[in-house]
Parts: sequence; structure tokens; C-alpha cells
Amino acid sequence: MTFVQAIYGGGGWPLSVFLTPDLKPIMGGTYFPPDDKYGRPGFKTVLRRVKEAWDSKKGLLRDSGNNVIQQLSDALSTSETSQELTEGLAQQAVQLCASQLAKGFDSKHGGFGSAPKFPRPVEIQLMLRRYKRLDQAGKETPASKALEMALFTLRCMARGGMHDHVGGGFHRYSVDEYWHVPHFEKMLYDQGQLVNVYLDAFVIWKDTVYSSVSRDILDYLKRDMIDQDGGIYSAEDADSAEFEGAPRKKEGSFYVWTSQEVEEVLGKENAKLFMNHYYVKPGGNCDLSRMSDPHNEFEGKNVLIEREGIPEMASKLGLKVDEYAEILGACREKLFLTRTFRPRPHLDDKVIVAWNGLAISAFARASKVLKAEPKEIKYHFPVTGCDATDYLFVAEKAADFIKSKLYDEGTHRLTHSYRQGPSQAPGFLDDYAFLISGLLDLYEAGGRTKWLSWAIELQSTQDNLFLDKVGGGYFNTPGEDPSILLRLKEDYDGAEPSGNSVSAINMLRLSSIVSGNSSDAYRQTAEHLLAVFEARIKDQAMAVPLMCCAADLLAVPSSKQVVIVGPKSTPNFESLVVASHAPYDPDKTIIQIDPSNKEDTEFWQVHNPTIFAMAQKSPEGKSVAHVCQNFMCNPPISDPITLEQLLRQPPKVPTYKVGVSSKQ
Repeated sequence: MTFVQAIYGGGGWPLSVFLTPDLKPIMGGTYFPPDDKYGRPGFKTVLRRVKEAWDSKKGLLRDSGNNVIQQLSDALSTSETSQELTEGLAQQAVQLCASQLAKGFDSKHGGFGSAPKFPRPVEIQLMLRRYKRLDQAGKETPASKALEMALFTLRCMARGGMHDHVGGGFHRYSVDEYWHVPHFEKMLYDQGQLVNVYLDAFVIWKDTVYSSVSRDILDYLKRDMIDQDGGIYSAEDADSAEFEGAPRKKEGSFYVWTSQEVEEVLGKENAKLFMNHYYVKPGGNCDLSRMSDPHNEFEGKNVLIEREGIPEMASKLGLKVDEYAEILGACREKLFLTRTFRPRPHLDDKVIVAWNGLAISAFARASKVLKAEPKEIKYHFPVTGCDATDYLFVAEKAADFIKSKLYDEGTHRLTHSYRQGPSQAPGFLDDYAFLISGLLDLYEAGGRTKWLSWAIELQSTQDNLFLDKVGGGYFNTPGEDPSILLRLKEDYDGAEPSGNSVSAINMLRLSSIVSGNSSDAYRQTAEHLLAVFEARIKDQAMAVPLMCCAADLLAVPSSKQVVIVGPKSTPNFESLVVASHAPYDPDKTIIQIDPSNKEDTEFWQVHNPTIFAMAQKSPEGKSVAHVCQNFMCNPPISDPITLEQLLRQPPKVPTYKVGVSSKQ
């Protein structure tokens, strides 16, 4: 793809590239029609011309391929002799990115940019971090604007047809500006990242709309996407047969409905309420935008979308919100059961390490964040309302799957994926970086030191395989395979974040966990990495939102550590952990240590003697939390409410108001 983009000025899928036997590219392009048409050569013509050229000019083509690769390698090499960012850039990075994103904000439909609209969770992460910084500085009006852009986008996505209202989870992207008609594929990397930003929204705004969407996604994954041994599958296809024995598959067949089907399943009275709520029409509803269905593929079909929130719709019918929501949930469950008899889209049951890392993070964080939901909350299908602790078990089982099946204890290396056995592909940068991130979240949620030890071990392997020790930053691939012609350092935070952005944050988190030379080394490597991509942050910050978040984390003079000491199995210890997760603070680190646990004490003796000493001095058998910053710690706290209040300081009543719709 890099070759085609460089030579022809653009690329895309499908991609056809012709290689020499030693894998050097000599010619390529995107779509070639079967036959010559409109002045464009057909694929058969291209094949003949390539063969003729290879037969008559083999030496010239070989030399050309070698030269192209060398030129691309030189042009794409990214390194930096300076190991520090320009003064002030780290503090400005989030502001730069937020300003650029805000220019493209769709105030009518949410999102940043025009259709097709992709859920790009790193944009939400960036805007929430911008909100936090502005709020800390007492700049309430701009803080409110940053927060509302993020929350409004999350609400619009959740109401749109890109969200599978019947079965849970999100489709790949929306073809129109309304988040309505999607490309119906479901990808694990979207689900994992979306859970985390909806969790962040819940933590900030305390509206269970956001926590319910997180549960909706996680419950979909639990139900449909998990291997019996714990690995989490990659994707579900967009296409499926309309009926058993259909000659061909169609996009979205599994997910769309006719109004007649809805009436038959729900009965007339409930169908009327349901169809009004989800904009279901006899002629089909893919009519909101000219981009929704330009080829009339969904004529007479409906993609469910909420045009208004539940409170407004319930009010129109004179129903209580809970009563209305319960009816909708019961209707969705009936449609879900009907849908199970349709031919399913193909399940991609590969277990990919990187994407599992994103999902592990989501399940782990949810296990603690969701315990702050109000006790009186009611859940409606497809949300199951399970105990949030169940999500921690899912995260741990997925991590165990990877360690047992895709990790070599001898070499400390990962394999990229698993399907009926490990693949031949080695782990790439994203596999290491995303898994380390997931393990850090798993440790902060569950407190098992083995995950922290493994994260540190994996970081060491990642450095050995991918780190440019002179030029800084990480290559995407190891340097051992001669068939890898270009070792690139990826920085773009797109549908998936870049391995370099995630790695920078991982190392800054690790630097606040361990002490001494190890802490300094992590921080220095992170800053050198950021220095490599300094020009990108300065000139195209909106291309690298998560890297801007990493730069912002680097700028924090001293991150906050919450050290919870005591018997981990006790209810009060668990309550302190939940309280630590309750406030939104992307800078804090949560450390759990049980002085009676040999694995814990041995780890902290080696990696952070100060934490070890703190644990040894804590009262035996009692759970307490120490909040530390700037090398100073508050007196130990045993009350979870007091801990949460302290973590929310400085105490003040916010005066900004996020639009009325924020509570919908």
C-alpha cells in the first residue's frame, strides 16, 4: 500500500501489486475492472502487459524495484537525535489537537468531520482530556464546550443505526452523516475502545445512559464473541444470506427489518410504539440522507435509529420513563429471538493479541467503574445487568488465553494470532503495546501482581524487538524477516491507535509504578519517542490524538498515585479500589498491595522499595489508601467516600452546563 500511494499518489482497497520473486514491487494499483472499459485497462490486459515487461525487461524491473524500496525506506525513515520535546510542546499538544478537531465538529449530528463517519474513540479521549485540563484551570466555559462535543458525539452514535440496538455492539462505520446506515461489519477493536470512552463519559457525567452503552457492548462480546477457553474473536462480517439457501449474501440482511416483520413479532400495539421510537416505516427508513442508500439496496427495509431520546418519547405517550424503557427492552428481546433464526454473518474466530488487549482493558475497567452505578438502576435488553465483577473474570480469562497459547515463556515473545492453533506470524508492535496497556488496566482493576510483572516483561521484549535505540520510537515489525521490505514507525491514530502512541502512554504509566533507574528509563524512552514525532504533533495534531494525550501525560509534573494496602479479599479493600476508579483522572495510577501476599511483597521490594516500605508500615489486617503526589502522601484513609472526595479535589461546584440533551 505504501508503494502504491507513493508511486501513484493514492491507494485503497482492493489492492493489486506485482512483486519480483524476491518480493520487490514493480507495478500496482487499486481496482482494475475485469475488461478494458472507459479508457482503463482491464485486469486481464494488466496481466498480459506485466508478463510481457517481465519477459523482456527483467533486469530493469528488478533494479527499479530495488531502487523504489531504497527510496521509500529513506523517505519514510523517522528518527530524532534530540531525546527531548521542544519546551512547551507537551503542554500545548492537547490544545492544538482539540482546536483542530473542533473546527470539523458536526454540531447537528455529532462527530468530527463529514460522512462516512467512523467511530474514532481517540478523538473522544482527546476531548475529554482537554476538558479535564480546562476544568483544572478553572476555565469553565471552554471546558463545558470540550465536554459537550465528546458527550454529544457519544449520544448520537449510541442512538444511530451504527449501534446494533437489538443485539448490542457497534458496526464498523456509518455511510451517512446521521450515524444511521452502517457498513454492518463488527470489529473487536471498535468495541474495546468504545467501551472505554463510554465508561469515561459515565465517570465524568454520572449519567447511566453511558454506562448502559458500555454494558451493551460488553454483553454482546460475552454472548457472541468469546472462545470457550477465553480468547475473544476478531469480527463478524457485514454480509449474510436473506434466508436459508439464498443464492448470494447481502449486506446487512441479518440486521434490517421490514415494518411487517416488526408487527408480526411484536403485535400491533407494541409495534406501533417501537416503530415510532426507531423510525420504522413501511417503505423503509434509509432516507435521512442522500448518502444513506444511494443504490436503493435497502428499499422497504429499516435500520433502527432513535430520532429522539427515551424521556422525550415517553413523555409524548404519557408514560413513565422506566415503563417506556421496559417495553422497548421487551420488544428488542423478541426481535433478537426472531433474528436468531436468520442465517448469521460469518464469524471471524481468530483471536488477535492486539485487539484482545483493547478488550481486556475494557472488561477490566468496567469491572470497577460500573460499580458506581446507582443501586436502583434498571437494565433493559440487550443489557443483562450482570454483576460488574463478571467482567473482570472475562478480562483475566482472555489474558490467560494469550499467555498460555500465544506466548513463549522461554523467548518472552508473542505470536500474533490464534485459530485452531497459533499462527505463524510473530507478534507485531501493536500486539505488544495494546496487550501491555490492557494488562496495566487489568492490574489496576484486579490487583494481581502477575499481570504487572508480565507487562514489564513484555515491555522489555518490545524494546528488544522494535525500539530504534538510536533514532527513537518503535518500528511496527521486528527486523529479523528479510521479506519485510520497509520497517515503518507508525504514528497515525485512526480506527485503531498507533503502537507508538500506546507505547508512550504505557511507559509513562510504568514510570509511575516502578522507581529508580527503571522509572527514569521508561520516561526517557517515552520522551525520545515523542520527540521523533514532534513535527507531526505541531503540524497535524488531529492525526495523532492519542500521541497528543501521551505528550500531555509527559507534561504532568508529578502523577498521582493511589496506593491501596491491605487484605485484597476484604470488602473494604474492594470498596477503596472502586472509589479510586470513580473520579475521572487520566493521570492517576492505582497500586494494590497485600503485605501478607508473598508475590506482592517480592515484586515491590524489587521494583519500588518505597511502596514496599509503605505497605510494611500499614496497620495489619486493615485496608487503607495512601494518595501520593510530588513525593508526599496524605495520611492513610480507610473510608471509601473520604477517598473519593479527596481524589476529586479541589472541591468546587461546576458552574458550566452541558446542554439539556446531555441527560437524555
